Amino acid sequence: MKRLWFGVIWMCIYSLSFAQQKTDTSNSSVNEVMRSNNKIYVVMAVCFTILLGLILYLVRIDRKLTKIEKV
Repeated sequence: MKRLWFGVIWMCIYSLSFAQQKTDTSNSSVNEVMRSNNKIYVVMAVCFTILLGLILYLVRIDRKLTKIEKV
């Protein structure tokens, strides 16, 4: 379980380092359209929900496997 939490925390920190890199978005018309229609928040919410679901699924599977290994 400790390895799982360590992996999750490491992935979050690793992804944040890439998220903060400066990119050239001044020419991106898709970015402008998404922000002007507030669709970017919908995309972010869907991505967050999928990621949260995957993490919860992994935790649930880990608990089940731990329970089976004890028997």
